[in-house]
Amino acid sequence: MALSRALHFVFKVGDRSKTATFYRDVLGMKILRHEEFEEGCKATCNGPYDGKWSKTMVGFGPEDDHFAAELTYNYGVGEYRLGNDFLGLTLQSSQAVSNAKRLGWPLTEVGKALYLAEAPGGYRFYLVDKEQPPNDPVQKVCLAVSDLQKSTHYWSSLLGMKVIERHEEKTVLMGFADTQCKLELHNIGGTVDHGTAFGRIAFSCPREQLADLEALMTKENQKILTPLISLDTPGKATVEVVILADPDAHEICFVGDEAFRQLSQMDPSGNALLDKAMAEDKSDDWFAKHNKQKASA
Repeated sequence: MALSRALHFVFKVGDRSKTATFYRDVLGMKILRHEEFEEGCKATCNGPYDGKWSKTMVGFGPEDDHFAAELTYNYGVGEYRLGNDFLGLTLQSSQAVSNAKRLGWPLTEVGKALYLAEAPGGYRFYLVDKEQPPNDPVQKVCLAVSDLQKSTHYWSSLLGMKVIERHEEKTVLMGFADTQCKLELHNIGGTVDHGTAFGRIAFSCPREQLADLEALMTKENQKILTPLISLDTPGKATVEVVILADPDAHEICFVGDEAFRQLSQMDPSGNALLDKAMAEDKSDDWFAKHNKQKASA
């Protein structure tokens, strides 16, 4: 998997307004692009839901060289059940720590110059209280695994990630390049539960490598959730993806890099589009008027 790069992690969100406050006002991320869809994604980007949904990409800079969060919002779902699969995203920003304190967003000091903040929905973010670097502040994503040796083999031998650090039989830090967001695998010594809030981590590689990746996973009897498929975004580039599952069923998306760079260009109107969509979203009002509650997935 030469020339692969880390792209983003997908979070399902039930409250778009509170979520936007966390990413924009607490973390200090920018809205990179926002899109609305009338039906579910062919590659289940928004989870196993068929109805109207939206995708909001947020990050500290352009997706060409920054790791982003993909926030997927299903209009009929108000909350999701967290599992123990996603253990946290770590970023370096004393400004984020300062923002959280100023806004009264709960912070827990968990180490020297290290704070834990929770995004709406309970997703953990670890904030390193040091000056934000000029490059991407996002350092790593941590996922739970049940068998560290088996998972390390999968991510390194099959997907080509480089092992950067090992800590006994507890954690392994890996990455495709030193300048990119890293992946940390943490051995929890038991079953990984994905709940209904399960996310997805995404990487890109040259388009020509996608078919070879699919063939390798087939040969190695590894799980392929979505064989090579084309995904259309109206008015934007069509991308090709392969969706995999690692030994603990963490979802992994590999997308053709060339088209993704076109698709993921920052949209100057992204912020306004998100605000407009939130203002026009009457789903909460509809459920309240009919004495119903949004579904809890």
